[in-house]
Amino acid sequence: MPIKILIVGAGAVGAFYASRLALVPSTQVSVICRSNYTVVHANGFSISSPKYGSYTFTPHHTFANPRQAIDSKIKWDYIVVSTKALPDVSDDSEILEGLVGDGTSIVLVQNGLGVEEPYLKRFPSAIILSAVTIVSAAQTEPGIIKHNRWTRISVGPYLPGSTSWAAIESNKRFVQLLQAGEIEDAEEYSHSKLQMVRWHKIAINASMNPSAVLSNGTTNNAMVLDPELYIHLKAVMDEVLSTAPKVLGTPLPKEFATSEAILASTQKNTSGSKPSMLLDWENGKRMELEVILGNPIRIAREKGLEMPRLQTLYALLRKAQENRDQAKSQSHL
Repeated sequence: MPIKILIVGAGAVGAFYASRLALVPSTQVSVICRSNYTVVHANGFSISSPKYGSYTFTPHHTFANPRQAIDSKIKWDYIVVSTKALPDVSDDSEILEGLVGDGTSIVLVQNGLGVEEPYLKRFPSAIILSAVTIVSAAQTEPGIIKHNRWTRISVGPYLPGSTSWAAIESNKRFVQLLQAGEIEDAEEYSHSKLQMVRWHKIAINASMNPSAVLSNGTTNNAMVLDPELYIHLKAVMDEVLSTAPKVLGTPLPKEFATSEAILASTQKNTSGSKPSMLLDWENGKRMELEVILGNPIRIAREKGLEMPRLQTLYALLRKAQENRDQAKSQSHL
């Protein structure tokens, strides 16, 4: 029987990984689209990549909404969620109601901390896999995906305070599928190490993303080349990286990059790319404030720890977003 995979949130990242999974002979990969449905339903995805070249990915099924996927009566082996995590706007776990069955594994390819909890609460008996990726990809227009660089994705079972061999085996199987789709640096992690990977990425996202917005649109490369911003970014990263081991009760793995190494790498990247939070701000969209800033602060506080630099960024940006939302609503009166 083919392995049936459903991608929820077929934007740049979701479509890229879907296209690689679809190369595996044993898989059937379907997608739920939103704004790009008409183009994808007619033509599939056109993908260009410096690593894989240019090719077309035609999903097994292209659904316009979750209801169509439910009505298909397909029993999904994996549901991959690659939407932005905005818990202050909506609970995205609700989208999966009627799609998750016995034996379904939910794979969360989302930024931030605490993204797994809504799914665990709604689907307590389901297998939940947590994934962190640093892939750089963009949907330049509906159905057109440009993969720029990196393919790394780390996946681990979400097992807070428990052990499940079924989850561990499902995790291994999913990583093997990615590797069979030529994602050679797909990595299988334990629950605890994957959560440390999430904290490590928070060190990058929680420093770069808010600072780009608050500095009025400065790119990552420009920020790390500015002496004062360099000091600021390193201090935020160090605050996160020193807090994570205290929260998780395990030391930071030696192979994880230090703040100095992260910043040195960013100095070499002259592409002028803007972090996602800045793009959302410039486009008038809601930012991933809660999962990137709010949740880490709250998780640390539960352990009696404070992160004052992160809290300052969170307080300022949350108020800026609130003020902008109020101005929008008043302008429509």
